[in-house]
Amino acid sequence: MNADDRLSTNEFERSERLERSERPERGYTLLELVFVTGVATVIAAMALPQAFATIERSRTLAAAHHLAGRLALARTQAVGRTATIALRFEVVNGAVVYSVFADRNRNGVRTKDITDGIDRQIDPAIALSDLFPRVVIVNGTTDPPSSGVQLSGGGSLLSFTPTGTATSGSLYIRGADRSQYAIRVLGATGRTRLQRYDEKQREWVAVF
Repeated sequence: MNADDRLSTNEFERSERLERSERPERGYTLLELVFVTGVATVIAAMALPQAFATIERSRTLAAAHHLAGRLALARTQAVGRTATIALRFEVVNGAVVYSVFADRNRNGVRTKDITDGIDRQIDPAIALSDLFPRVVIVNGTTDPPSSGVQLSGGGSLLSFTPTGTATSGSLYIRGADRSQYAIRVLGATGRTRLQRYDEKQREWVAVF
């Protein structure tokens, strides 16, 4: 390569470097940023309600499983202690609360014996919403909503005996998203079944 060729090459390289240095860098305009932010906001607004509904539905189901588990524990305690164990449901400050009592005079748990201090309270009163916010014991499938505690005989005591039998009835649980569950107590066996209300079909379906 002669001197003229080298000079021409050097001048070409300097020209390329100068052109690159003067070329402006591509960035985002304000309009583009506003557009992207708007799209992200719309997507988030569409997704959040569904996410909250899923959370509420899961919370309600967890509450139903919790209460069904407490009934199963009461049945186990009754058999293990050879004494009747009962859950008493009451309305306190507009909310249904439940407490657990044990029979101490071999005649079953009775309201009078509780009042007289004979049947002993073994678990403090608690509202389901204390453990699961915005979940309540109520039957929301009726208009207007009805009592969430429906036991045979119309009482407020759900008893489990040492032989494994129980007070038959249903407990209804509703969440903030209006999802509705029912715990069915089978009197002959003391076991429970969990059901969910299908609003579209307007019927109760089993939860496994």
